[in-house]
Amino acid sequence: METTQAVQHINIIRHLIPEDGNIPNNPLIPLLIYQKVILLPQENPGQYVIELFEENGWENAWEDSIHDFHHYHSITHEVLGVIKGSARVQFGGSSGVVILIETGDVVVIPAGVAHKAIDIYDEFKCIGAYPAGYNYDMNYGREEELRKAIENIKAVHIPPTDPVYGIEGPLVTNWKI
Repeated sequence: METTQAVQHINIIRHLIPEDGNIPNNPLIPLLIYQKVILLPQENPGQYVIELFEENGWENAWEDSIHDFHHYHSITHEVLGVIKGSARVQFGGSSGVVILIETGDVVVIPAGVAHKAIDIYDEFKCIGAYPAGYNYDMNYGREEELRKAIENIKAVHIPPTDPVYGIEGPLVTNWKI
């Protein structure tokens, strides 16, 4: 399946998200939202997005919704590709930004940035994946998690490829430390 032909020109929303209490977020690397970037086929849109991400080095994929509680990953970054419906998602914890994501959108979440589904519409589904297929941990904003999470986040490398555009994608130019 040729996935790179069905990628649109890109409109990027960027948010640098500072610490929010016991949620470290990531004040150095912006949350990236690529609006309406993927033209999905009617059949097997999930497999299509999995293959697109895999072509660009983002693996260990899953298909589901987004949890309805604040959580974050401290040992890896995450990408979400919306394959059905839409959702209002809060990024950054209880003081964070709320953004509507829709079918065809891709969200690249830096390690440490909390995310939570606020509202789900039209049977929302997304594909999640991680650079180089890393496993992920689950953190919930508990005080006892914070110190270790901050150490973990400092050790997470910038991926060499963008999950949609590969080696020359916008992640590569937007994520520099």
